[in-house]
Amino acid sequence: MTITVNGIEEVRGLVGQTIGPSEWRLVTQEDIDTFADLSGDDQWIHVDVERAKTESPYGTTIAHGNCTLSMIDGFRPQLFESTGFKLGVNYGWNKIRFPAPVPSASRIRVSVETVSVDEVGGGWHQIVYKWTVEVERSEKPACVAESVVRLLA
Repeated sequence: MTITVNGIEEVRGLVGQTIGPSEWRLVTQEDIDTFADLSGDDQWIHVDVERAKTESPYGTTIAHGNCTLSMIDGFRPQLFESTGFKLGVNYGWNKIRFPAPVPSASRIRVSVETVSVDEVGGGWHQIVYKWTVEVERSEKPACVAESVVRLLA
């Protein structure tokens, strides 16, 4: 279910709240290989299925941490939409951790908490969101990361 917030006061109203989880998404070997091709990171633990079966502690290939991080943006429309702004931009990321792997053929979903909303001048507001990526049947999250967004009112 997507939450729609209109304007900065409604965004402020989300501070401390968690939205989600999203629907599950299957992470395929094709997804991992595509990311490897794009990023140039073709380490065997990600792309060599046969070697990973025998040498990896996970028994299979795993998604790159940065691949997992980049998939967060694809979940955003399932969780919330912000309206009433002229522009929104990705300002960056704060603390990012990858506590558990995302094995090929596993499913992930995300939740997001609004951490803070601050006015930064010139009509801009900075919002920090804490994203948690969950792997189905895993006790630990695959990724916990804070995104920083700037919205122009």
